[in-house]
Amino acid sequence: MTLFSRIITGEIPCHKVAESDRCFAFLDIRPIAKGHTLVVPKTQTDYLFDLDGPWLADLILFAKAVARGIDAATGCVRTGVIVQGLDVPHAHIHLVPLHLPHPKLAFGSPVEVSAEEMAAIAAAIAKEVRL
Repeated sequence: MTLFSRIITGEIPCHKVAESDRCFAFLDIRPIAKGHTLVVPKTQTDYLFDLDGPWLADLILFAKAVARGIDAATGCVRTGVIVQGLDVPHAHIHLVPLHLPHPKLAFGSPVEVSAEEMAAIAAAIAKEVRL
């Protein structure tokens, strides 16, 4: 069972942003920007493009709804999308709020966000997500 599967089942706590019958979104614990969110399918598949058509379509449409929530909650210019997928063998999409002036964003260079601020950000995004 992957780390993300354990988060989805509630075995590992997270700052959940949104959930549907097939998808789950939560804040990244090592965010490269405040509001950096991971969107994952509830099925454990390593490679995003191994998902069958309906699962991939659901994941992308779910990510779009979450991105719109991030836009509204954070006041960012837009939400960037990164599909790297090498750290955890469970397909996932990174949604990263982008602000101006545009800072240098890089995996491995997280921003500091307190647990209280993470909870507030997750709640603000969750309030804006329209599934």
